[in-house]
Amino acid sequence: MAKPAGLCPRSAAALVIQRVLLGQSLTTAIADTGKSVAEQQRGLFQQLSYGVIRWYPSLKAISEQLLTKPLKAKDADVLSLLLAGLYQLRSLRIPDHAAISETVNACKALNKPWASGLLNACLRNYQRQRKTLETLLENDLVSELAHPAWLIEHYQADWPDDWQRILSANNQQPPMMLRVNSQQSNQTDYLQQLSNANIAASALADCPQGIILQQACDVLALPGFVDGMVSVQDGAAQQVADLLELQPGQRILDACSAPGGKTCHILERFAENELIALDISSERLKQVEDNLSRLQLSATCLTADACQTQNWWNGEQFDRILIDAPCTGSGVIRRHPDIKLLRKPTDIEQLAKQQQALLDSLWPLLKPDGMMVYTTCSIFKQENELQIEAFLQRQPDAMEHLPAKAPARRARFGYQLLPGDNDLDGFYYACLRHR
Repeated sequence: MAKPAGLCPRSAAALVIQRVLLGQSLTTAIADTGKSVAEQQRGLFQQLSYGVIRWYPSLKAISEQLLTKPLKAKDADVLSLLLAGLYQLRSLRIPDHAAISETVNACKALNKPWASGLLNACLRNYQRQRKTLETLLENDLVSELAHPAWLIEHYQADWPDDWQRILSANNQQPPMMLRVNSQQSNQTDYLQQLSNANIAASALADCPQGIILQQACDVLALPGFVDGMVSVQDGAAQQVADLLELQPGQRILDACSAPGGKTCHILERFAENELIALDISSERLKQVEDNLSRLQLSATCLTADACQTQNWWNGEQFDRILIDAPCTGSGVIRRHPDIKLLRKPTDIEQLAKQQQALLDSLWPLLKPDGMMVYTTCSIFKQENELQIEAFLQRQPDAMEHLPAKAPARRARFGYQLLPGDNDLDGFYYACLRHR
């Protein structure tokens, strides 16, 4: 797959979409391909990349009506460019004539000049037949709701009264939220700094360090970002530090720490606490180290499988253990729309086994009066309340701890945020103590 220098935003987005369809994460594909896009055009490039992946099932269904025969596998970049053209016509404020001509011209950057006539014909046919083609989507839930069938079925099964609202929230562009570093500033003062920089923002409810921006911006435009005054983090994730009921002098384990948002938030509360940040991936642990460095915080970072405690644990128990468990991500699809394409139904069972192994392996590392907080960014009950119910049945010395302030709606065990609740991501929380 070629990656020529000086890509236009549409050809670059086509390459990103192609990579995601081949199994690469959207974040990685954008980071890699974005280097070839001029800085002033990266906004459109990202908007196209995210937008097409978010609406892929709908756009693909429309493209199948427009193409007389399917494109060959080697021309997946052309198909991706067609989807980018359709997304512009359906969802962006770019004038139709400009969206079509610029998309057709992008064929040259992909070294596929032969495809320009095909793209022009398909996009103009969509213009002419828009009403009919859009009506056809309504006959199929997958196309209309832009989610694979298995995901729709899981949402329906777990949330029969909420599934349509969840799917709608998943298809929204998420707001940009910040966490103020309490070692350097506070919510009120930082809001004033944003106002001085002409960045519209407001305090995030129930998050003492949280701020929500009226419009997303480049992090480098945020006052003090480079010096560690602020980080980007959804309010759902910010609530975890409160649930840990942190105190000075504690020894803390963050068992699945990458990329480090919660690790850093814990240390922003009490920077002198001893914190072990563990992750199975050395590459992802590097992100934790980079975040700690920018925020001027310190932790012991270890690359290890948290379940293989004999390989990394020194035998000293912890006051607090955070398990931000690997999960399907079914609560954060609005931020990671590629989950729709990359996740498979079989992943749920496999991830549930990993989650169980983490809970069982790390429970003995907790002090008798300590607390373990288990979180996921999933809304599937198998990964959340059913996982905790089974754990409590296996561990007679474990009991659920109810925090003074509930972070979300009460589940049978723990608490569940659904995507879009209070503008937040979907998230699950459970607090566990020794009896």
